[in-house]
Amino acid sequence: MMHAMLLEQQKQELTYTQLKKPVPNANEILIKIKACGICRTDLHVLDGELKNPKLPLIPGHQIVGVIEQKGENVDKFSIGERVGVSWLGKTCGSCSFCLSDRENLCDQPTFTGYQIDGGFSQYCVADSRFCFSIPSNYSDEDAAPLLCAGLVGYRALSKTGNAKHLGIYGFGSAAHIVIQIARHQNRKISVFTKPGDVAAQEFAYTLGATFAGGTDSAPKDLLDGAIIFAPAGELVPLALQHTAKGGIIVCGGIHMSNIPSFPYEMLWGERTICSIANLTRKDGEEFLALAPQIPIKTEVHTYPLKEANSALDDLRYGRFTGSAVVCP
Repeated sequence: MMHAMLLEQQKQELTYTQLKKPVPNANEILIKIKACGICRTDLHVLDGELKNPKLPLIPGHQIVGVIEQKGENVDKFSIGERVGVSWLGKTCGSCSFCLSDRENLCDQPTFTGYQIDGGFSQYCVADSRFCFSIPSNYSDEDAAPLLCAGLVGYRALSKTGNAKHLGIYGFGSAAHIVIQIARHQNRKISVFTKPGDVAAQEFAYTLGATFAGGTDSAPKDLLDGAIIFAPAGELVPLALQHTAKGGIIVCGGIHMSNIPSFPYEMLWGERTICSIANLTRKDGEEFLALAPQIPIKTEVHTYPLKEANSALDDLRYGRFTGSAVVCP
């Protein structure tokens, strides 16, 4: 048996409960979980903004743990090896997207902590083909945010191309990782937070931002590109307003409120708006190789497993900077 935090119905708190430990199938590994990061996507699942999750469900998709058992087809890892599990739990492998190195757009994906039980638990199973080795110089807790905040943030940053002056809207878990990559690439960074969020702005300055202010302020110079991590659609035309011709606005979340209408002249000049959909295993391999080279340092706030509801509430109301991590 094992303990887990279970979502029985959306728009309800998680329940601390005892369940039978899962058994891996031929392609899966059984993981004894050491840490699981908390992501805003977890809130979107709980709040019903992401529809039709598997219920009951164990949320959590930034999992670090140790392999305790392997399925008969698994030859990639060894018993006792430390691995990471991310949002993309499995793809069909046969659709046009999977066959063209775009598995993040798979027609029949399954996602960890959404259609597959995730990491707010003592154990989980995961498809070994979608797991990652964890760099040895990271603790379990420090590595957990790399597996979604880091991976999705890395993909979002890649979409901005060679933008030299980058705007970041929303300064949570993903942003505090992305800014470290961007500074490593010698980019100039302007950060925009909720108006009055002095703690987040000061945190951004410590990580190398050249400007940090509320979304009601303007950058000193036009942006070459921007990443919007906050799930607020009204930030899209705002970012466009501050972006130079030829710039790109990247929406980095899986859920965003409706984008209000805006005049075409704001988009004209070959400005671009795009979204980030999930991630690929190639993203994971590239980013996890890069992270220790920079090196990326995560700021984490740990919670016991049974206090996952408090951690989610603290995330919802912005009571910490950096990332939250649940430890069984």
